[in-house]
Amino acid sequence: MSDDVVQLYDEADRLKTEGKLDEAVAKLQETLAIDENYALAHSALSVILQRQDQHEQAVKHAQRVCELEPNDPFSFTAMSVTFQRAYAGTNNMEYIRLAEDAMERSRQLSQGM
Repeated sequence: MSDDVVQLYDEADRLKTEGKLDEAVAKLQETLAIDENYALAHSALSVILQRQDQHEQAVKHAQRVCELEPNDPFSFTAMSVTFQRAYAGTNNMEYIRLAEDAMERSRQLSQGM
């Protein structure tokens, strides 16, 4: 991973902390333009986009984290939370099923450790 990617991610994190969510999203997208497989950037985007009620995009980034980190139970727990929040924002019952599936995957991975 390049220093540029880490620097951009750190800038995005600072912007998020300052409440400048649109600017943080732009920095994270810039980060992913350099390294599309940077899981932390996808994770951060998922959180920020969720706050902005962009549930579908938040879900896509949470799913990407799980693709990049398929053996990490926390990634699946975080995805479950993303699905739960997407349900709360949309009332789409499909998100509940997906949240339960993600949590089950997290449990399976945790037991295998």
